[in-house]
Parts: sequence; C-alpha cells; structure tokens
Amino acid sequence: MVALDVAGLTKRYGAVRALEQVSFSVAPGEIFGYLGPNGAGKTTTLRILAGLVRADAGEARMLDRPARAAAARASVGYLPGDLKLYGGMTGSALLDLFARFRPAQPPVLRARLLDALALDPRDLARRVKFLSHGTRQKLGIVIAMQHDPRLLLLDEPTTGLDPLVQMAFRDLVVERAQHGAAVLFSSHVLSEVEAVCGRVAVLGAGRLLALESVDVLRGRMVRRVRVRFRGAPPPTLADTPGVAGCELAGLDATLHVRGDVNPLLRLLARHEIERLVLPEPQLEDIFFHYFAGGRDAGD
Repeated sequence: MVALDVAGLTKRYGAVRALEQVSFSVAPGEIFGYLGPNGAGKTTTLRILAGLVRADAGEARMLDRPARAAAARASVGYLPGDLKLYGGMTGSALLDLFARFRPAQPPVLRARLLDALALDPRDLARRVKFLSHGTRQKLGIVIAMQHDPRLLLLDEPTTGLDPLVQMAFRDLVVERAQHGAAVLFSSHVLSEVEAVCGRVAVLGAGRLLALESVDVLRGRMVRRVRVRFRGAPPPTLADTPGVAGCELAGLDATLHVRGDVNPLLRLLARHEIERLVLPEPQLEDIFFHYFAGGRDAGD
C-alpha cells in the first residue's frame, strides 16, 4: 500500500512555473523529506494535497483516494508553512475547535503532544494573539497531529521552535512513523531532514532534481573546509581522496570535500594547523551538485 502517491503534478501561476511533472510516493511508516530552498515548489505541493490549490495537470492520491476529494483528508494532518490561527481564541478553545472538525477521530494524542512540546495550561488559557511565534507553532503541530492521522503533511514544521523543542518534535514524528503513519516532511534545513528521513526528494525551481535515500544524498554532500597552516600547505592537498576542489592563498586553503572527510583529516593530522573550520554541509552545496554538472536525478 502507498499512503501518498504523486504523479506528474504540474502547476503554473501565469508565466511562473511552480511545479513541473513532479512525481514521488510515500509508504506507511515512512518519513519522506521534501527538500528545497524557499520558492522551490514545496508549499505549492502541500497546498495541492491539502485541497487549497488545484493542480493544472497530474494526479495525487492520499490513502487510496484522490487528494482533491474531501474524504481523502479525513485521516490527514496538515501543518501549513504560513500558519495563521484565530487570534481572539484561547489555545485550548482553538484545539477543541479543530477537534470538532473530525467527530469520528477524537484528539487521542493531545495530552501526549502537549507534554512533549511543553505546552502548559497557562499557554492554553491565553488568547492566541498574545502567544509567541514558537508557541503558536506548537499549537499548529498539536492541531495537525492530535487526531492520530495516518498521513502527516508538514510544511517547515520547526519554524520558530527552540532547539530542545525541535528535538522533541522530531521524536514525535519518528514515534508516529513507528506506529504506521506516513510523513511528508518539507524543509529547507538539510540537517533537519537528514536526522529523521529515510528518503528525500530534492526540489528546485519546481522540478524534481533527485529522489533518493538519505545515505546517497549524504555521499554527495559537499563541505567547504577552511584550513590555515602554520607552514606551507602540503603539495598533495588537492590530490587527497574526497577533495573536489582546492583554493590556496598563502597559508590558507579552502577545500571542497565530497563524502568521507577522513582521508583529508588524516593528511591534516601530519601538519601543523593554526585554524580548521569544518562546517556542516549546506543545502546550497547540494544544489550546486545538481545544477553544475552533477548526476541527473534519475541516476
């Protein structure tokens, strides 16, 4: 069974191509990353699935029903990226309001979610317009998940959450997947998707650039490593396995390293280093791979 099946989804806004022939599927129990920079088409995809936007072409099915059918969304939880809530209502009243939209699916997970996200009764008693952005985002997560949906559509779900709450949220997503829920997790934060997803779709300018496992994606990641040597840089630096590019300026070297960094680290350990900066790979580096002569998405 496939929980979510997207085939040839296409959407244009005038001359702007929001989506072009996008296809992917998500299985029950799978956390599927939908990765791309702002403007890539991620939000448009989720809005089509949520019934807020009509596609120009293609088809999407959720839980064996056409996504455009209201019945398909009965067991779906949706967290929009541009979350807007009724500011005059209290948090508690808001949760109850959304729960009443699904009388056949009571909010059985509400207590678990409130506890995990550290939403206490004082937060829920206040009107939403007086809550912080992060607290409103927590309410949106509870609204999306409290009825224990079989399919979760999450658009940039950790926006505004502090690091500890982000970790708690990721634990909740993994927990729901272990109970059989399918999760479509949209993000432009590479490390976030890498932490919880098994497969990812990489989207750019409305087109699907890659559809592959996180392990494969990790192997294609590029790190910009910056090194300042105390003496002359080693002459074999550019020939080190994994080093795809090397820029030298006096005692400074900027290295573009793809995949395993250990061969480079072994070389550096034999030399005197004044400074070493080894940042996490950035989303832009992955896109550089696909736009600048990397493998095609189908490889």
